[in-house]
Amino acid sequence: MGSFRQDKINEETARELTEILRTVKDPRIGSAFVSVTGCEVTRDLSYAKVYYSVLGEDAGVAEGLKSASGYIRRELAARLNLRLTPKLIFVPDHSAEKALHISEMLKNITYSEEDGNDRT
Repeated sequence: MGSFRQDKINEETARELTEILRTVKDPRIGSAFVSVTGCEVTRDLSYAKVYYSVLGEDAGVAEGLKSASGYIRRELAARLNLRLTPKLIFVPDHSAEKALHISEMLKNITYSEEDGNDRT
């Protein structure tokens, strides 16, 4: 379980990264709707796992993020008041896709009269 300070750093980093991603000029990122779903910064501030999801086509987003990571990290350093700026590790977050898939599966379940409520 993270400390309050660690949680605040994670939240603030995720919030700032969301803003920074809107300023990235790389067309692989700009053409897709990329959102930061979470961030886990190590205690020593050396690394940050940045979880992101892409709405729509995600062709090249991972490569675009890797390519722009220097710019993103510099922007993050300018915005956050931390003694170190973590190296960024971008991790795709597919939980929204999985949730949508499960929701679709649940919608397609049909119950027959025999199923009813009498489960014994």
